[in-house]
Amino acid sequence: MNSVSSAKNFQRHPFHLVDPSPWPLLCSTMVFTMVSGGVMWFHGYSLGGWTLAFGGLGVLFNMYVWWRDIIREATFEGWHTSMVQLGMRYGMILFIVSEVMFFFAFFWGFFHSSISPSPEIGSVWPPKGIELLSAWEVPFLNTIILLTSGLSCTWCHHAIVAGRRGEAITGMVITLILAVIFTGLQVFEYLNAGFTISDSVFGSTFYMATGFHGFHVVIGTTFLGVCFLRLLDYHFTKQHHFGFEAAAWYWHFVDVVWLFLFVTIYWWGGQ
Repeated sequence: MNSVSSAKNFQRHPFHLVDPSPWPLLCSTMVFTMVSGGVMWFHGYSLGGWTLAFGGLGVLFNMYVWWRDIIREATFEGWHTSMVQLGMRYGMILFIVSEVMFFFAFFWGFFHSSISPSPEIGSVWPPKGIELLSAWEVPFLNTIILLTSGLSCTWCHHAIVAGRRGEAITGMVITLILAVIFTGLQVFEYLNAGFTISDSVFGSTFYMATGFHGFHVVIGTTFLGVCFLRLLDYHFTKQHHFGFEAAAWYWHFVDVVWLFLFVTIYWWGGQ
């Protein structure tokens, strides 16, 4: 009888059949609440701000509990086999491709407006009345900071693969510090810019593209921060560290997007 029971419980494939989880439904609900609250807040409804805050806190809570379960499955329960990790790599690659298409839309809008300026903006680019930001001041400094953070992130990755935990922690700390500095400088640039998102199509495309990139930097910083905590708790080994690998891929994607933003919007678009 025991042999029959153990045979039924024995898994004959390398895939992870996940247990039922409430977190996807909760995440969808909280994201919908947050977006609805944002729209209400924009239009001046009295409960808009509270709805936005409640949805945001719900998303943060959901991120914690969902990631907690995934870390348990990967690190402590051993469900992330080599085949599962391969599927996750394919999934992360497809996610980054979708993000490339997301930013492609902003670049398309920028070039559509800048290569053939409409009469409504004076048939010139940049539009008349726009006080441009110098590409060789804060944007160039941010470029150096972000590229350096990519180097330190790669150093951390190689240190994990080589089993040098101290170097990996050092590389991760440097990456996180540079990420926070980049975000701070981006906020400083916004506060001192001579135009707003409502100042012609230039302001719209500039703030949408750089703003969403900044949002992705915050997401990537959070991603790397979670990996840093896991690194301190000895969750990563030479063979089993896909959580950090996905974060590193995402961070390099953020680097590349910024290079395109710097060359096109800051330098070429500001000529």
